[in-house]
Amino acid sequence: MAGQNKKSLKALAVDIAEGYLSINPLYLKPFDEESLKSLYHFVTRVQIEIRIAPFPYNEIELIRKRNLQLQRLYAATTVIKNFAREKKYKVF
Repeated sequence: MAGQNKKSLKALAVDIAEGYLSINPLYLKPFDEESLKSLYHFVTRVQIEIRIAPFPYNEIELIRKRNLQLQRLYAATTVIKNFAREKKYKVF
């Protein structure tokens, strides 16, 4: 995974937010320390971008979509942190 460029990691983080991809330790196994750190960075950036967007008041479906995206990204950061701790990587 060392040769993976940053644009694809950004797309990976967006796919996680949309629910097209779920992160688990088996998926993270081929990542080295550098690419895992980059993935963590992009996942947090997508979280920030979603939180910065104006809140969709009175639109239940958009609120639900936003909350699901944030929930998926939070779960991904938790899995990445725990995987990095197991491997003794310094991700944060």
